[in-house]
Amino acid sequence: MYHIKDHLILGFHGCDEETCLRLINAPNEFYFKKNPYDWLGHGMYFWENNEKRAWQWAHEKCKQGKIKQPAVLGAVINPGHCCNFLDSKYTESLSNYYLSMGRSMDSLPINRNAKSDLYNDKLLRELDCSVIEHMHYYMRCEQEMEKQKFGFVFTPSFDTVRCAFIEGAPAFPGAGIKLKSHIQICVRNPNSILAFFRPRHTLPFHLAA
Repeated sequence: MYHIKDHLILGFHGCDEETCLRLINAPNEFYFKKNPYDWLGHGMYFWENNEKRAWQWAHEKCKQGKIKQPAVLGAVINPGHCCNFLDSKYTESLSNYYLSMGRSMDSLPINRNAKSDLYNDKLLRELDCSVIEHMHYYMRCEQEMEKQKFGFVFTPSFDTVRCAFIEGAPAFPGAGIKLKSHIQICVRNPNSILAFFRPRHTLPFHLAA
């Protein structure tokens, strides 16, 4: 009963300026990614409470020629039924899905390093993405069986997937803390996004005399 996250999260999505404006002006749109190497499976990605990391990502993609003008889109997110890989229940469950996927496939994809990454953080995570998508597929099969047998569904779908990642250069020589470490949240259910917004800059604050 502790797996429902009933507090709101602020997420930040690095993107092109055009995408940012489109989603703010048409907030019912949803940018659902299906890249085979995405770290937490398919969905819309946000850096949790980390606007700076979203800007870093957007500027990196601009340098690579993948976006024209870097921008950051803010979102108010209700995680809802969250597959939270900071909870041992879900990491242990994922191990079982990996075993079941291995039994059904002749060969499995692997996580690979990107040429642009100096720190070998396995940025192309095709194995992780495949196992997580296998989990969602298995849950959909369970739901269909429940619906046929009972007329309703016991197994709820995940609204979001969440995990912490240690990434990048050490913060100082010999450190275990890395400069790009962060928490990502992948939104699968569009209704988990309550609003989009433009992040504000901090303004000078002076008390009136």
